[in-house]
Amino acid sequence: MKIGKQSSPYQAICTSNPETIIVRGHDLVEDLIGSISFTEYTWLLVAGSLPDEKQRRMLDATLVAIAEHGLVPSVQAARMTLAASPEAVQGAVAAGLLGCGSVILGASESAGAFFRDIREEKEASGGSIEAAAEKLLRRYRQEKKVIPGYGHPLHKGHDPRAERLLEIARELGVAGVHCQIAKTVETLIPEIIGKSLVMNVSSAIPCVLLDAGYPLLALKGVPLLARTAGLIGHLLEEQTRPIGFIMSHAAAGAIGYDGPAPEGFVANEN
Repeated sequence: MKIGKQSSPYQAICTSNPETIIVRGHDLVEDLIGSISFTEYTWLLVAGSLPDEKQRRMLDATLVAIAEHGLVPSVQAARMTLAASPEAVQGAVAAGLLGCGSVILGASESAGAFFRDIREEKEASGGSIEAAAEKLLRRYRQEKKVIPGYGHPLHKGHDPRAERLLEIARELGVAGVHCQIAKTVETLIPEIIGKSLVMNVSSAIPCVLLDAGYPLLALKGVPLLARTAGLIGHLLEEQTRPIGFIMSHAAAGAIGYDGPAPEGFVANEN
């Protein structure tokens, strides 16, 4: 039974015969292995063509920026999963990636779509970036939607990662309309939302990559790919300096029980 929308029965990423493996039209062995970086390979796999030097450096910078950010919930999930199942590194990596959602790591795609909507509003109306951004921000405010990619619990004045990515985009000459939109939104937020919310790395990644020519629909994969490297690092450390059960014990000690219990019962999980 046919389920969902279908297209022609073809894919254009990889094929092979007994002698040759072709990836995006390139001979894997003769053209790619040992000749290009993994960042270039990622761009090729996703976008279908090899990046130029500016595109390579921009994607590389975003991957470095987001790969590691300490013991965030997704990392804790991965480390505690490995503590419980030390033979399943792949399961622990998966647990960490499954913990990457709209709050942790998942805002890049939604921020990119937000910037696209502002750009399209500007193009359709023939007005300014400021007018288009204000219109979309007021709509989000009215609908009580979160502005994706703005605000951070630690980096209040500015997110240094975001500022550096924008700086690199300017240095490379790739900063364009999406970077302008991102900064314009930041300046408009206090008046429209009622409080200051700075650009965080999840809005910097899409604006610099979209200006560099990276596909919007693949934006979510950038932080996932980057954070996989960070998770592997944490999981190696978990095998040599385990803290998974320490975190579990700390959680049990920090979170009290306030449900019903028999008279005289005293909790002591230690």
